[in-house]
Amino acid sequence: MIVTIDDVAAGGHCVARADGEVYFVRHALPGERVRIEVTQRKKRFAFADAVEILEPSPDRVEAPCPWAGPGKCGGCDFQHAAPEAQRRLKTRVLADQLTRIGGLEPSALEGVEVEELPWKEGALGWRTRMQYAVDRDGRAGLREHKSHRVIHIDECAIASEPIREARILARNWKGLGAVGVVDSDEDRLTVYTQLRRTSRPHHKSGPATIHQRVGRFEFELGFDGFWQVHPLAAETFLDCVLEFLAPREGEAAWDLYAGAGLFAAGLSEAVGPNGRVVAVENAAAPRTAANLADLPNAGALGGEVAETLPALGRTDIVVLDPPRHGAGPEVVAAMTAAGPRAICYVSCDAGALARDVKAFAEHGWSPARMRAFDAFPMTQHFETIALFEPVQA
Repeated sequence: MIVTIDDVAAGGHCVARADGEVYFVRHALPGERVRIEVTQRKKRFAFADAVEILEPSPDRVEAPCPWAGPGKCGGCDFQHAAPEAQRRLKTRVLADQLTRIGGLEPSALEGVEVEELPWKEGALGWRTRMQYAVDRDGRAGLREHKSHRVIHIDECAIASEPIREARILARNWKGLGAVGVVDSDEDRLTVYTQLRRTSRPHHKSGPATIHQRVGRFEFELGFDGFWQVHPLAAETFLDCVLEFLAPREGEAAWDLYAGAGLFAAGLSEAVGPNGRVVAVENAAAPRTAANLADLPNAGALGGEVAETLPALGRTDIVVLDPPRHGAGPEVVAAMTAAGPRAICYVSCDAGALARDVKAFAEHGWSPARMRAFDAFPMTQHFETIALFEPVQA
């Protein structure tokens, strides 16, 4: 079928309509006339790939990776778009999600654009953590979009240079389900393996405990611990959070879903010796506490955020970086009930942020400032940081 592409949609798709049906099309760009092949049908819509470009967009470029395209690796969504065009597409997705789902007025998003994180290899070579799937023959690769089929690539163009040079993909990993590699601030790469998706990772080689540095702070993580994958992301996000919250001397602060303690460390310095920072982390609370041990005004608690907050009393400022599904109404209610003057929300999913915007609105809070960053070039993903404040009567 030949269709004309309308606008971009969430999930790395663009939208097309034909014969009363809606198609979510990968590998296309707005305004293009393309031939599509349906890959999956639902009751009210279908998914499809653009398999032939009849009238290309001016934003279309040749994908720098030979493994990008229909039926190939599913890791990147926008290799066929120029990097600046990718950021425009992501900006439109953000605006759509926050207005259509979050209920914000378009005027609230004026001037908000997905910003570049300038990197030495541009939109390539930025990813410092990779996990490859392994097939039954022991060959590693990346999966096709929405499929278990392993695509046997020779290298990943968005992986960092040390990871590309490690030749992980050239080795045989028979008997395993996955192999991961971490390019941290250590001198050597860390390699880990998994028997299957649900099993615990097993350290293979390199440092089992790794370190990441941001400014004067150093953070210790397990080899499978969470850290931002773009080399510039952690420092950029911390700077933005501190700018938005503008912490004051002596304030009390919370860092929720604290991970390694990045934001807690920055907040502890900002609120000074008379302030107090509490980090809440479920998955790796002992490491969070260890990373904050040298900061006398900061500490960490282990536990689910929603269950922990009611016992913490009141606070002045909050930063949270929840999982992809967002914070949820219960956490939003607990945060706003604690009486802070401002809450800074770091989000990796615009849809989840939009749902939480509605939850904030129910308690009389709205976004006062917002920035978004292209921390995942070539993919549909981006990071948004929003400052929420109580709506003035």
